[in-house]
Amino acid sequence: MGDGLSRRFWSLRSEALRAEVMRRSGLEDFGDPPIEPALSILVNSLELEADLHPLGRFLMWVHLRDLLETRLRLTEAWRGQSEALNGSFIQRPVFITGMARSGSTFLHELMVEDPQNRAPRVWEVMFPIPPQNCARSKVDPRVRKTEACLWWFRRVTPRADSVYPMRALTPHECIAIHSYTLLSEEFISLCRVPTYEAFLRSADLGPMYDWQKRFLQYLQLCRPTKQWVLKSPYHIYHLEHLLAVFPDAVIIQTHRNPLDVLRSSIQLTEVLEGTFARVDDPGKTRMREARTLAERMEIITLFREAHPELAGRFIDVKYHELVSDPLAIVRSIYQQLGLQLTDLTAAKMQRLASARSRYKGRRDGPTLADLGLDEPAHRRRLEAYCSRFEVPAGK
Repeated sequence: MGDGLSRRFWSLRSEALRAEVMRRSGLEDFGDPPIEPALSILVNSLELEADLHPLGRFLMWVHLRDLLETRLRLTEAWRGQSEALNGSFIQRPVFITGMARSGSTFLHELMVEDPQNRAPRVWEVMFPIPPQNCARSKVDPRVRKTEACLWWFRRVTPRADSVYPMRALTPHECIAIHSYTLLSEEFISLCRVPTYEAFLRSADLGPMYDWQKRFLQYLQLCRPTKQWVLKSPYHIYHLEHLLAVFPDAVIIQTHRNPLDVLRSSIQLTEVLEGTFARVDDPGKTRMREARTLAERMEIITLFREAHPELAGRFIDVKYHELVSDPLAIVRSIYQQLGLQLTDLTAAKMQRLASARSRYKGRRDGPTLADLGLDEPAHRRRLEAYCSRFEVPAGK
C-alpha cells in the first residue's frame, strides 16, 4: 500500500481522530489536562517530519485512536468515583530513572518480584478500565486481550521484540501512562518528531504528573497498594514536576558507562524508529543519540548539584554492580528505604536474575571513533557526568 492510499485510510489529523473516537465511544469529554494543542502538534510533526511508512502510519493511527478512546472512557469513569479516588493515597513512591539502557528495566523487574511492591503492568496500562465489578477471576480477560495484541505486534514488527521484549505481565514504564495526556516522551522514542519534541521541552508538565497520580489512584481502587515502584529514564527531564506532585518520592538513579549506553541506545532507536518510519541516515541517528545522551547527563547532574537538600532522596546504582550481584544491590536499596527483604522474596529475585542471561558479562563493541563521535566537545560532556558519579568514561 502506497503513501497516498495509506494517508486516505489512516489520516493523522487531530479533528479526524477526535471525531472517530467520539463516534466509537459516544463520549465527548477528554478531561484534564486538555489534549490540545499537544495532539495537533504531535500529528503535524508525524505527518511532516517522521517519514512514516504505510505500516508505521497504521500502527501509529491505531495507537493514537486507542489512547484517545481510553482517555474518554477514563474521564467518564473518574467522574463517578472522585470521592474514592481522592481518598486513595500514594505514599513514598519509588521512581527508577537514569540513562536509558543502564539497567533500570532489570532493577524494576527485580523489585516487583516482591509482593509488597507494585508496578503498573502492561495489561492494566493498555486496558485500565476493569469489567463492571472488581471481582477478580483467575485470569483477568484484559490480560488475554493484551497478550493477543502483543502477539500480533510481534508478528508485524519482529525486530522490536529483540531489543525491548514486552509481555502482558511485564512492568510498564511511566511514559506509557503519560501517553494518555499526549505529553509523553514515548512519541519521541518511537519517531523523529523534532517540532513535537521542542514543544514538549518547553511545556508545563505538572499536569502530566497530576494525571499519572490520578491514574495510579484509579488502579489502586480494586487492589490497594503498599509501595509503588515506577520507572522511566525520561523522568530525568522532569524531576521538578515529578517531585511537586509526589513530594515524598524516592529516586533511584542508575548509572552506566556512557559508551555502552550509546551503543545500546543507537541499536534500540534504529529498531523502534524502523518500526514506524523509513530508516534515517545512520550517522544522523548516532549524532542525535549522542547529543541526547549528553543532554540527559547534564540535566541530571545540574539538578543534583542545584538541590543538595534532596541528597537523601536519591539512591545511586551502578550498572556493573547491579549485574554482578543483583541481590546485594537490592538489599542495599531496601536498607535505605527501610523495607524488609524476606528470604522468599530474595529467592524469587535470584531466580529472575539467573534467568536474565542478557544482563551477564560485557559485550565488545565499537569505540566512539568507530561511531564517528570521537569529538573533544562530546568527550568533555561525558567526562563531567562520569567524574560526578564515578562512572567509567569508556574508550
